[in-house]
Amino acid sequence: MKQAIIFPGQGCQKEGMGKELYEHFAQARDLFEQANAALGRRITDVMFSGTELELMETKNTQPAVYLYCTILALVQKDVVPAAVAGHSLGEFAALVVSGALSFEDGLNLVLNRALIAQEVCESVDTAMGAIIGFPDEYIEKRLKEISEESGEPIYFANYNGPGQVVITGSKAGIRIACKTFKDEGAKRAVMLPIGGSFHSPFMQEAQVKLGKIIENTRFQTPRIPVYQCVDGKPHTDADELKNNLILHITHPVRWTEMVMNMQQAGIEEYYEAGPDDTLQKITARMCPNQKVASLWEVPTLAGIYTKNN
Repeated sequence: MKQAIIFPGQGCQKEGMGKELYEHFAQARDLFEQANAALGRRITDVMFSGTELELMETKNTQPAVYLYCTILALVQKDVVPAAVAGHSLGEFAALVVSGALSFEDGLNLVLNRALIAQEVCESVDTAMGAIIGFPDEYIEKRLKEISEESGEPIYFANYNGPGQVVITGSKAGIRIACKTFKDEGAKRAVMLPIGGSFHSPFMQEAQVKLGKIIENTRFQTPRIPVYQCVDGKPHTDADELKNNLILHITHPVRWTEMVMNMQQAGIEEYYEAGPDDTLQKITARMCPNQKVASLWEVPTLAGIYTKNN
């Protein structure tokens, strides 16, 4: 039975995240304390007992999600993945669990990613929107037309599943696109409460700045394939992994292709390493005949899951 661990991105954070891991696993405690030392502050205090507002601060959100997802995957002993895949921010956790990137280097990249992206996002007036209910090809065609007609830049940000996408671009452009798709009968066409234009050409400056840091970070050959966001394909070459991680800053997340390619490679079980079921819902719709579950349901973690959830 070929298994894969999948890692969610920003947005899955919640108060108290990771506390149960810290309390029940020595390995988790060591990794959390390693992170505290590397950051020069106790991010665990924010994760375990901070408020929702504190957790949503730029310097906290992405490192917290990275730490939770990575450590959850590392402490469990039941799933032996044949592949890993991460959605956006989740790709950093996937790289660490695959052995391509060290835990501390992954944390350093994630923190720099958060701070650099925030700086760039604050310099431009951009937005993101969710469109559900149309084929991807139709949305691609109409986005190009809407962008040309309005003169506003609009791009794909996430291909999350058939008929379920996230778009990004100028705030005016996203507002026009959401209204247009809603008028045309979309099941859902709404602006998201996210400032910035992630995974688009608007992030070119962030790509240059973070790209230099990624270039100077050591990548190794992973033990298992990493399905990457930029093309949805499995990669095992250290240089390819590094280059694709840089490209993914300005390119859309191709989660639909990632899942379809894992299916074609024979993956039969998908386990999400995260605090909620964000990726499970998306993946289950594409894989109705495969097992899609949370890592919290495996024997190593099941008792804790039952007790705390």
